[in-house]
Amino acid sequence: MTEPLRLSFEVACPVEHAFTVWTEGIATWWPADHTASGDPGSRVVLEGRPGGRIYERTPSGEEHEWGEVVLWQPPSALGYLWFLRTDRSDATDVTVRFTATGARATRVDIEHAGWERLGGRGAAWRERNLGGWTTLLPHFRRAVAQ
Repeated sequence: MTEPLRLSFEVACPVEHAFTVWTEGIATWWPADHTASGDPGSRVVLEGRPGGRIYERTPSGEEHEWGEVVLWQPPSALGYLWFLRTDRSDATDVTVRFTATGARATRVDIEHAGWERLGGRGAAWRERNLGGWTTLLPHFRRAVAQ
């Protein structure tokens, strides 16, 4: 079994704000180089409900499916199947938890698991996603601070 990725960090804002920026505000911080199309005019959408889609819409209206929300507990937790740039049958599991650590401080805990579904490709996909998270999260931190 391939170990889940676990990332944890703090942001200087209330938990409600961190959750809202991650979900409703995802288009404000998700960079074009982390999309399926790479089009800087694309918009990322996260539908806030169980069964909601996570997808990218290009300026021409083309949609690329990325994931499906499976856990929706605002403002404390969000979980989704993740299949950006792969088939839905190869989806991995992402859980993001938001925990207040003070009136204006929030700990964000991310667990990205399910690599075993990818068989022999699991370890390589895990490492690729670790790099993705590492370059993606600074964008979220900046958006939360604005």
